Amino acid sequence: MAEVINLRLARKAKARGEAARQAEQNRALHGRTRAEKERQQLDAQRAARLLDGAKREQDN
Repeated sequence: MAEVINLRLARKAKARGEAARQAEQNRALHGRTRAEKERQQLDAQRAARLLDGAKREQDN
């Protein structure tokens, strides 16, 4: 005899699985790791310091 399952729970489990698969795909396509974000922020700070250091003083 076949096992009785709750269809509502089965549908929800299937939807969660599909959402997790889609999330994994989106992370692979669009996500960046924390290290990558921090590295980009540090590079931007270094560039700003370099640019500020190269400014000429204005006589007003």
